[in-house]
Amino acid sequence: MKTKSITVVALTFGEIVASVWTLQAGPASPVTTQRPWIRMAQSYGNGNGNGNGNIGNNNGSTNGNYNIGSGNGNGNGNGNGAPQTNGNLGYMNGGTGNIGAFNGLGNSSSTSGNNNAGAFNGNLNGGTNNGNSNVGSFNGNLNGIGNTGIGNGSNNGNGNIGALNGNLNGSFNH
Repeated sequence: MKTKSITVVALTFGEIVASVWTLQAGPASPVTTQRPWIRMAQSYGNGNGNGNGNIGNNNGSTNGNYNIGSGNGNGNGNGNGAPQTNGNLGYMNGGTGNIGAFNGLGNSSSTSGNNNAGAFNGNLNGGTNNGNSNVGSFNGNLNGIGNTGIGNGSNNGNGNIGALNGNLNGSFNH
């Protein structure tokens, strides 16, 4: 569904009068009785409707600045960073159901690195069911790596809250 942004400018009589400055050109001289006038009007209707509806990082920034005149720099940088695939929300997430940034990346199994909230959770896990449902930062990483054989390095680094929890577990088993 497309949305349309409309800019409405309503000025009172006082604002209109205040926005027009009349300046005399040249220095005052008792000899000259008639002088030309310079009118300078302020700009209006610039820089509206920018940077709205963005999800993630570095979207919709520095739009609609430094405009001169009327109706410039409007409606820029809106609607960027739509939700990622697999129900992820944020920036650079992998896996499924991750919210935040850099979660669920580099896992050897689709059952690892899911449903994390925060940053740098559930990454670089081997085995199965590792690095899931962590909240905070740097939780559930590097679990179940370097294993040989069947049934080694699974169900590690899950359900941690805080920072630097549930990392480097169930690894290097032969």
